[in-house]
Amino acid sequence: RRLQAERGMAVMLITHNLGVIAEMADDVAVMYLGRVVEHASVRELFRSPQHPYTQALLRSIPSLHNPPRQPLSTIEGTVPHPLNRPTGCPFHPRCDLAIAGICDTHDPILQPVGGTDGSDRLVSCFLHHPHQAVETTPASGVQR
Repeated sequence: RRLQAERGMAVMLITHNLGVIAEMADDVAVMYLGRVVEHASVRELFRSPQHPYTQALLRSIPSLHNPPRQPLSTIEGTVPHPLNRPTGCPFHPRCDLAIAGICDTHDPILQPVGGTDGSDRLVSCFLHHPHQAVETTPASGVQR
């Protein structure tokens, strides 16, 4: 942070360590299978995650407030192979909130969702943009 301030530099971190993100970043882009699914300020993202994958990631963080020996939350299923992507939203096979006939057939587009702190926030999910499925064409590619 000191070097950033002194030199006016930006730093790009690529990590799965949410603790590092919370400590070092101002903005964060959450990616799933090579696609940005949510972009927000760190404060906004940790306070109110909007994409189901982001929500699942944050639920999987160990906490000192949890009772001893409580199992960690996991994301069911496995990450698809990048060369054999599912049609539609790449997260839909693992998403508890997936909408049948929409999430599995259409590609969601990263679109603005108002942040509660006034920041710009982007989410790629039909739960936040239900009209999007009507406006987009069905997903192409490998069938699952």
